[in-house]
Amino acid sequence: MGQAKRTTNHEEIKKWAERRNGRPARVVGTGNGDDAGLMRIDFPEADDNDESLEEISWAECYEKFDEKHLAFLSEAQSTDGKRSYLHKPVSR
Repeated sequence: MGQAKRTTNHEEIKKWAERRNGRPARVVGTGNGDDAGLMRIDFPEADDNDESLEEISWAECYEKFDEKHLAFLSEAQSTDGKRSYLHKPVSR
C-alpha cells in the first residue's frame, strides 16, 4: 500500500473520486429504510460494472457518511507509482 490519506472533507472526497471517474454507490442488499448500507465509490471502468452496486447522489453519500461519523481513507498512488483506487470508509 502507498501512502494513505484520511479526510472528512466532502470536496476532497469528491475530487479524489472524480479524478478516477468514480461515483458514489451503495452495495445492493445492505441497509434498510433510511440506512444506505455499505457505501463505496464505484469505478465502472476499473470494476467491470459491478452490478451489486447502486449509484447514489453525492448529497445522500455525504449525509450518510456524516451520520455514521465516518472518515474517508484513500491513497493517490500505489507503491508501484500507478494511480490507486484503494479507498474505504473508516471510523473517525
